[in-house]
Amino acid sequence: METIEPAQASRATSLRNYGIAAPHGPNMDAHHVATRDIHQMNPDEASTFESILRPDDIYDENGTYWADLPARQRIQFVSKVDREEAKEEIATIWAMFKKDPLSPFGYYVRNMVVPGAGLLLEGYVLFSIGNVRPLLQAAFPMCWKTFETCDETWTQAVDYLEIIGIIVGQILVGIVGDWLGRRFGLIQDAVIMFVGLLMLTAAWGITQNGWVICYVWSLFFYGIGVGGEYPMTATSGMENAVGSGKISTKEDRLHRGRKVTSAFLMQGWGQFINQVLLIVLLLIFHHGSGNPPYSTVAAQWTYRISFAIPAVGTLWLVYFRYYKMQSASKQLMISKKKQNVTGYDTQSLKMTLTYFGPRLLATAGAWFANDVFFYGNKLFQHQFIAVLTPGSSSVMVGWLYNLCNVGVSLVGYYLASFLIDNKLYGRKWMMIVGFMADFILFIVPAFHYEFFTHPDHIHAFQAMYFLSSFFNQFGPNSVTFLVAAEVFPTPIRATAHGFSAAVGKAGALLAAVLYNYIDTQTKFYVVPWFGLAGALLTWLFLPDTTGLDLKEQERRWAFIRAGREQDYHGIAIHPKHLSVWERIRGVGKHYDAKLDYEQKIQEMRQEWLEWQERKNQEKADGFEDSHDDAEAHPEHVHEYFSRTTQTPLST
Repeated sequence: METIEPAQASRATSLRNYGIAAPHGPNMDAHHVATRDIHQMNPDEASTFESILRPDDIYDENGTYWADLPARQRIQFVSKVDREEAKEEIATIWAMFKKDPLSPFGYYVRNMVVPGAGLLLEGYVLFSIGNVRPLLQAAFPMCWKTFETCDETWTQAVDYLEIIGIIVGQILVGIVGDWLGRRFGLIQDAVIMFVGLLMLTAAWGITQNGWVICYVWSLFFYGIGVGGEYPMTATSGMENAVGSGKISTKEDRLHRGRKVTSAFLMQGWGQFINQVLLIVLLLIFHHGSGNPPYSTVAAQWTYRISFAIPAVGTLWLVYFRYYKMQSASKQLMISKKKQNVTGYDTQSLKMTLTYFGPRLLATAGAWFANDVFFYGNKLFQHQFIAVLTPGSSSVMVGWLYNLCNVGVSLVGYYLASFLIDNKLYGRKWMMIVGFMADFILFIVPAFHYEFFTHPDHIHAFQAMYFLSSFFNQFGPNSVTFLVAAEVFPTPIRATAHGFSAAVGKAGALLAAVLYNYIDTQTKFYVVPWFGLAGALLTWLFLPDTTGLDLKEQERRWAFIRAGREQDYHGIAIHPKHLSVWERIRGVGKHYDAKLDYEQKIQEMRQEWLEWQERKNQEKADGFEDSHDDAEAHPEHVHEYFSRTTQTPLST
């Protein structure tokens, strides 16, 4: 397309305002204003549209999408973008540090810790149940070990009802979050968890069995709040990473995964803090010793104070979400407004099941497989500690080894957050590699159980145990949390995430029940195959959304919602961002970069016209300066549309 100078464009407009131009000779140099095509962009206009529609972090200098580049050029391009972004971030951190040494830490707290505070508290309490059980068994053996004074079924129900409560919360709050908004769901979760912690702290009964029953139902109630944290934290964290403007943002494309995963990894810190506090509290109330025998008084104080501490943090969370997160539902409300929906978008739910059913199979099925694996890792923990400390009856020894395991898991969490947005690795490969690594690490001792549980081979067993924890976090456990919200449209995002998480917890429930009826050797035979199944489901049905911004996915959804799926030609249906199943079905056959570019310009023109109409109406009503300047278009975009619109609006 030929370009002209800005001055010429201005002169063109002024000349045309005087009426029809007089006849003249052939336009030999293309500079005659009267015969020049007014739809031609001048260099400034072309550059502005390029920067908006083809940002340099996903398009090369020739306007080619990174996934369309040959393999070698693709690697070079992605590596270059990542290096430049890393340099920019390091420079920013250094500038913050020089101005205020604590400001980088404050930034981390505001943007990673606070959004994940609910999961930190959830991880603290949820895994505290398993940590506290050995202490209760040692201090109250007739209730928790030999079951002379307590019903064995109720003590086992600690695991069952905890998981059932989480499943109820995941499904219920997922629906509520899409119906009444993210903010309502977040506040509701915090209130339920706060009340649940008060119940856990004060749980009591006339008999020890009555105490256990009260404890179990308190845990069920708390679990409902925990379950709701999954869809609410994932959706709100993801949508808050999206800019408020009409175009996608570099932050969303390059760091959305890191932002959500950084919030999720607070679950690991919750486990770590819980284990540390239990160790400290036991030392305080057990006269500075961690060795048995343990008094009932020391056990009661230790476990009750361990629940009372997060209750204070949860109360603060209620305050913060009520007063400081008033815009948490913004992206959902924008999406509903576009579709003229006020309540729950049932039509979007039906269309999602029609168009994205296989994706739901991938997110739910992979999460199911992962949670069976996660409980399998707990199986390793018991055997691992038993081999390391034969004959030991100290609760403190198990806690210290669990602390080491959580530390290794945290390394996996952080590495996942750093690499999850890397386009050459990303979500899908991270999940497949994690599943396959855990499959191998479980299948090896399954067929050589006696060899690896022998004290002579403890180092190999130790390595497999820690590596299985590492790859579980640096793989399916982190990725499932992200993609279960990311690959679905905004109106039903929380519902889809909640359903996927609930199916995942069904896997945990299966493990909790199954492990009570099969011996240890059989457990090792059963668990690994879930890893293989998870890898296959991921490979076949899960799309790779690494580097694909949410607004482009929402753009595709708008076409689907309008019954015009075939008219969408953008990168959301690029083969790179589709699952193997979707590619087989030909979902990406309409991908066309040139048509998509032209279509985006027309969409921007329509948005510009709507903005002009609103501005003119406000001016006519006497509110000349009331329009939102954030909605204004860049100067050169405005000039181009003003010149080329057939029926220009007065300004």
